[in-house]
Amino acid sequence: MDAGRLAVLRAEVEKQVEVIAKIYAKIRERCHSKDVAYLESLGYQLHNLYCAFEDLFKIVARTFENEVADKARYHAELLRRMVLEIKGVRPALLTEETATLLDNLRAFRHFFRHAYAYELDPRKLAVVLEDALKLEERYKKEVKRFLHLVESAVKRGG
Repeated sequence: MDAGRLAVLRAEVEKQVEVIAKIYAKIRERCHSKDVAYLESLGYQLHNLYCAFEDLFKIVARTFENEVADKARYHAELLRRMVLEIKGVRPALLTEETATLLDNLRAFRHFFRHAYAYELDPRKLAVVLEDALKLEERYKKEVKRFLHLVESAVKRGG
């Protein structure tokens, strides 16, 4: 990877981290109310949060040209790829622990998108919220580590 491509990757990743931060701010605004409309809004923001994480994963996959071939399991496979260190290509973006929390959020997003006739269960929403909040500091550290490793590899010429 050359310096120009690295600069594009860094800019795209940092912009996506800003998008994720804005969604976290909305989640924090909504997580203290028990009102049904606020719970539905919180569910929507948790749905958006996973979508924003997935956009981050797509940036990484596109940059390093490691496309996901299995379209039937695209979302799960894309997340799984972010845990892989691909020797000579890129370091892992996420740890297994972070990926597990994200997988729970991914499952909620799937439910939320297809739950037209269901009411959100506040207890289940609370579990998803707890996982999402655990993710906030973890993913920031892991993205920072990832970018540092990529930059170090570029400086070494690798």
